[in-house]
Amino acid sequence: MAESGMPRRRFLIVGGAAGVSGALLASGQAVARSGPRTGGQAGNGATGPQAHTRFEQSGDSVRLVVSATASTPGYTVLVAKSRFRITTLRDGKVVLQTTDGVSGSSGPAAFQTDAGTWATATSVTGAQWRDGTLALTLATTAPGSTVTYRITPAADRYRMTWSVQGQAAATQVAAHYLVDSAGHWYGQGEAVTAAGAPYTDQPWPLDSGTVRDTAMAPAEYLITEPFWFTQRGTGLFVATEDVMDVSMNDVQQGVFGYTLTGSAAMDATVFVERTARDVYENYVGITGTPAKSDAPAVQYAEPLWNSWAQFYTDVSQDSLLAWAKSLHDAEVPGHTIQMDDGWMSHYGDFTFNSKFPSPKAMSDEIHAMGYDFGIWVTLWINTDADNFGYAADHGYLLKSKDDPTTPGLVTWWNGTAGIVDLANPDARAWYVGNLQSLQQTYGVDGFKFDTRFYDETCAPYPGHTALDYLALGAELCDQFDLQGAGVRIHWTGSQTYGFVTRQVDKGTDWVSLRAAVAQNLAISTVGYPFVETDMIGGSLGEAPPTKDVLVRWAQAASLMPLMYSSSSPLGVSNAYGSQQYDQQTVDLYTAAVRTHGRLAPYIEAQVERAVRSGEPIMKPLFFNYPEDDATYPIADQWLLGDSLMAAPVLADQTRRTVHVPPGHWYDVVHQRTVHGPVDLTGYTADLSQTPVFVLLGTQDTGTLMSALKR
Repeated sequence: MAESGMPRRRFLIVGGAAGVSGALLASGQAVARSGPRTGGQAGNGATGPQAHTRFEQSGDSVRLVVSATASTPGYTVLVAKSRFRITTLRDGKVVLQTTDGVSGSSGPAAFQTDAGTWATATSVTGAQWRDGTLALTLATTAPGSTVTYRITPAADRYRMTWSVQGQAAATQVAAHYLVDSAGHWYGQGEAVTAAGAPYTDQPWPLDSGTVRDTAMAPAEYLITEPFWFTQRGTGLFVATEDVMDVSMNDVQQGVFGYTLTGSAAMDATVFVERTARDVYENYVGITGTPAKSDAPAVQYAEPLWNSWAQFYTDVSQDSLLAWAKSLHDAEVPGHTIQMDDGWMSHYGDFTFNSKFPSPKAMSDEIHAMGYDFGIWVTLWINTDADNFGYAADHGYLLKSKDDPTTPGLVTWWNGTAGIVDLANPDARAWYVGNLQSLQQTYGVDGFKFDTRFYDETCAPYPGHTALDYLALGAELCDQFDLQGAGVRIHWTGSQTYGFVTRQVDKGTDWVSLRAAVAQNLAISTVGYPFVETDMIGGSLGEAPPTKDVLVRWAQAASLMPLMYSSSSPLGVSNAYGSQQYDQQTVDLYTAAVRTHGRLAPYIEAQVERAVRSGEPIMKPLFFNYPEDDATYPIADQWLLGDSLMAAPVLADQTRRTVHVPPGHWYDVVHQRTVHGPVDLTGYTADLSQTPVFVLLGTQDTGTLMSALKR
């Protein structure tokens, strides 16, 4: 099914303090960056290009002055001795600053002791510069304990590693920064907020909201990364496999902080560049760029039609065929009819229930209409499934961490289940064999993989770690056509797999549409370029979208890398309500899909560019126009590639303000040239119009003008 129930129960990996980036290098997953400077492995000690560093010490501070190079701006790290604080300066101006080390506050080096109390480093009692590393000894509020803190600078970043020494045994470690010191903040990916994120809210920039994710980790259900970057050209990367507690304006207003909830040491890197985009490129240098795109060209050119929001689990053979036939007869383009949750006899049994009396005939009829046929699958086998006993008896399920002689049982939205252990070669072969049997018997062309590949309550297979299950899941998915549904795999290094990334479920209203747009920007700018919103119109188990929401969502999605569809523009009827649409809805939805199809050659070129460099396909305006301060808070416009700017209407209105960045832009709706930077207030666009602008004078201008010609 779509992920409507899953995010409410997040899946965690409790790891150690070792940096995940070092493991990525060892496995060959991290590659040299392809950005304008030579990157490196911040979490493993090999950093960017070396530059001259000058060490200075006075009575109240310690200073590292890193000189500029031909490709880096240079910077200064100023360490206040009392109260302990780290300030990063570029050209003499503050671009990032920690909080102060004060008793009872959220300090720059805070830790929880084995007694359950929090302490913090307060002052510098010793400083030594040797062999390119500044070693600090810090006094703390924990009696008899100090912090050993090391800063290792390079031309475009500095690495910070620290741990607690003495009587107190640290069980958690944390660092905190002043939000305003760096301007606006971005990164992290899908956020969690009290305002409804990640389902109906996504702060963009992050500091515009109150963010709190207490379970951010490699196996978390959300697409997240331990990486943040800022308007002032700084960034943070935490090298960890641990579960993190991340807060922006939540624990303390105006403070950003992150806690490693199962570690006794911290390993983090601060990037210092000229622009936010440069920082992103540094992080991609650590993660590696996509090795390929898992989706072929047709899946970028036409929508995937998935049954989830149209029917939810009430889907049947008759309803699926009627839905597919109505789309086909209305000539709404699409490459695949994909049946979501609702077909299995039991969860984990690869047999159809009684709602599907003739699955092969159903598949044949879908193929006869010119579509591929796909189905939803999961590695989670419910205890009432026929396959559960077989898999348990053969040792195919992940074992319980508490009792390794029994399968680990996990609770999800559909009951209690065991999870197929992909690290067990026999279990993996058995599971793959079941999928191949579905393909051969019923003509299934591909799959939508749902749920996670691991749960933290389980024990990994001997010789494996919890983090290995991300790679194992990727290897499994790579054997099959994902049909444009992609898979939700994330964390530093997962960018190399090149999967399409689908969002978590969204609501069916205007605020959810706006959240979907902002969330695509958030996911794109942590290294996942092949993004799509949740199903057009939303799929969170709510009343079907209104006509205007459905049309405006389709128009917005037409200017993104992929379109992911479910709610039919002819009408929707499911357990949450019914909505019939008129012919104009069909016409406008189809027009949006056809616009996307005409943009396919341009989008495919951006896909190839993303594979070469990690460049986001859908990106914020400030990536290309860093000197235009007005671009940094914009959450409802984006660049598709470099030459197309989308500014769709995302509210129940026919007017909006459009910010046009520097350059000469052709306004497709009003057929005029606009000279930026300028704000177009009261810009009109009725339901049949989608505000879109083409940058004049580029090699893509002609292609785009032809594709968008009205």
